[in-house]
Amino acid sequence: MGIELVLFLALHQINNHTLTGHSGKVLAAKFLGSAFLVTGSHDRTLKIWDLKNRSCTETKFAGSSCNDLVTTDSFSFISGHVDKKIRFWDVRTADCTANDIPLQGKITSLDLSKDGKFLLSCVRDDTINLLDLRQNRIVRTFRNDNFKVGCDWSRVAFSPSSTRIAAGSADGSVYIWNINGPLETVLKDPHGSGAAVTAVSWHPFSSTLASVDRSKKCTIWSNA
Repeated sequence: MGIELVLFLALHQINNHTLTGHSGKVLAAKFLGSAFLVTGSHDRTLKIWDLKNRSCTETKFAGSSCNDLVTTDSFSFISGHVDKKIRFWDVRTADCTANDIPLQGKITSLDLSKDGKFLLSCVRDDTINLLDLRQNRIVRTFRNDNFKVGCDWSRVAFSPSSTRIAAGSADGSVYIWNINGPLETVLKDPHGSGAAVTAVSWHPFSSTLASVDRSKKCTIWSNA
């Protein structure tokens, strides 16, 4: 039985659409322009969906489970995989459009800077890598002795200004680095549960940060 992806789309009104086609868990979904959607799955495929016709227009075979993806424009996207590789795609071509970038562990998440020039990747070797997409290479690696990636789908995020990055750790803390390298602060779990933080998200217009952990708790950090 295929895995169903349910989307609530604001067209003329809120409509409930069910797109069915993946044979494994859907781990990532992003809009590709205004009329299409791209999804990554545990079934090792990436699918392009036509939202108007509610159908899959193309399946790309990545060869490895996709944990996350980002879209760079209406035609291109980047995916991060369990086989430790970042892959680059264009909907107008069948295969990857550039050389894969290999990292040292499973890639748990990706995030794109606001100007589209830099890509952030969280890796299961307890590092976060900053890639310059203009050069297609890693320009900085963020790490700390106490920072540990807590699961295969841990999400990291650029701040709205793309000058800082935030990542949750296995011990329940949130680490914030300056984009130029230094660790700025560590936000400690106020409740002391110690549950791994699985995702973080910045408020789009302030320094407020939200984090969620494996104990099903959401924490709002003011002036993070």
